[in-house]
Amino acid sequence: MVRLRRLLALSVIVAPLLGLAIASCSKPAEQSTTTAEAAYDTLAHGRYMTTVMACGDCHTPGTLWGSPDTTRLLSGSETGWQGAWGVSYARNITPDSLTGIGTWTEEQIVNAIRTGQRPNGDHLLLPPMPWPDLAHLSDKDAYAIAKYLKSIPAVAHQVPNIVPPGQKPKTPVIPFPAKPAPWDAPRPGTPATGGSTG
Repeated sequence: MVRLRRLLALSVIVAPLLGLAIASCSKPAEQSTTTAEAAYDTLAHGRYMTTVMACGDCHTPGTLWGSPDTTRLLSGSETGWQGAWGVSYARNITPDSLTGIGTWTEEQIVNAIRTGQRPNGDHLLLPPMPWPDLAHLSDKDAYAIAKYLKSIPAVAHQVPNIVPPGQKPKTPVIPFPAKPAPWDAPRPGTPATGGSTG
């Protein structure tokens, strides 16, 4: 009987200690898994955002013709968008350091997405880049896009320079009419809403 009481008392003391030991051993594994999952989820979210925002429609060769070349994903286009601003081209947004955005930090990418301002400050991103709409992205979305763009394969491709108004481009263009249709013409006194220009 005395022996049974001693075993019972010992089990009351040992059981909680054993439980703590097991729990403390499993915590590091849980934390490393959570960190790895969080990193993966950020890249997956960035890929999702660039897909649903149709970044590839302009920035991936072949997409405008129904056959996107995913081996050159987001490497820019040589088909220009022509309007009152001249001719602009969808830039190479892969992490190539010479022809893409490889030297840009994640913060600089987020700033360009939200403000239309390139890191060197030379000009605003021109239509049809919808940065006025993208200005409303949450931090989570904007930084996931930046992280994803830094993770994709770098593609060396120099996109043509902007062609100023009145000069003739050497590439095919998608023209915007010189004047909008009456329905689309801006009305005097209508407040700007920060919508897309393209």
